[in-house]
Amino acid sequence: MAEVVLENVTKIFPGDVLAVDDICLNVRDNEFLVLVGPSGCGKSTTLRIVAGLEEATAGLIRIGGRVVNDVAPKDRDIAMVFQNYALYPHMTVYKNLAFALRLRRFKADEIDRRVQQAAKILGIPELLDRKPKALSGGQRQRVAVGRAIVRQPKAFLFDEPLSNLDAKLRVETRAELKQLHRRLQTTTIYVTHDQEEAMTLGERIVVLKDGRIHQIGPPLEVYRYPANRFVAGFVGTPPMNFFNGRLVAADGGVAFDEGTTQVRLVQEQGEALGGWIGKQVVLGVRPEAMATANVGRFAGHDNTIPVRIDVVEPLGERMDLYAATAQHGHIVTRIDAQHNLGPGTQIVLHLDMSKVHVFDVGDEGADLTAGT
Repeated sequence: MAEVVLENVTKIFPGDVLAVDDICLNVRDNEFLVLVGPSGCGKSTTLRIVAGLEEATAGLIRIGGRVVNDVAPKDRDIAMVFQNYALYPHMTVYKNLAFALRLRRFKADEIDRRVQQAAKILGIPELLDRKPKALSGGQRQRVAVGRAIVRQPKAFLFDEPLSNLDAKLRVETRAELKQLHRRLQTTTIYVTHDQEEAMTLGERIVVLKDGRIHQIGPPLEVYRYPANRFVAGFVGTPPMNFFNGRLVAADGGVAFDEGTTQVRLVQEQGEALGGWIGKQVVLGVRPEAMATANVGRFAGHDNTIPVRIDVVEPLGERMDLYAATAQHGHIVTRIDAQHNLGPGTQIVLHLDMSKVHVFDVGDEGADLTAGT
């Protein structure tokens, strides 16, 4: 078990393709850290650099305090679990689990002890005599994890290990991985493009885009206090809504003007953004920070927006409404299920202004309300 440290790591592929851009990262001893971001953001490349499967163009990689840039993957004392399981089809589960230990010339009794222990931890002792083709996807994934466990490495590296499983099995295996980490307390770096997976698994999450780190922190902190518009839009399901407009003075305070509608910022936000009056900004509102409002009660109030419902997605006790305003063609809110709402219905949404964010313009505009 050990810290994994990346110091100013950069990776440039042939053709001047910048995959990882000056990343600095400290993975704490025993921590479960998740790298998350859209396809092509550099998360898998970063993991492969730690594993030694890719060579860093610049920067240092330390595992347990030792610089490993020139150390072969097999000598880095890490174990990696891949998306495709990478099991040997002609070997039994037992032999798959034992293979790496035999290569390292472990004694037979130690190999057996470790294999039996890993099988017990993962609940697969009855599968040891089977071959991979006789296993389900979930069972194969357990075996892949078992191959990592038997090595007792300083760090586990997971590269989208659940992406081949169905939705129900992904949720179940996610919980098992979390319990496994609690039991083994091994430093773990986990890569996924699924931000729900990142939020539920990680002690901290690292949000990447274009090879750069945009934010690092505990999942709820990143969700509640996104550093910029990209993080706000990527983390959360359904994603945050964004409204283009400008800030205006209103009755001694500050309001956001969408063009046809104004909503008033709370006092702390208004005080912090007084210098932005007259400037273009982006209002960010989470789907759960909006609720249907009684038109007669809230008509003309400064924290409501009239919308037309386009699509209704029932989710049991909750439902997602996809709607449009006069200025914006796509917003979504998650509310309690109601039978009287359907496509074409005109309603008014009430905004919880204590939970909105105001961003500078641009895809990566900073959160101007941070700290308020």
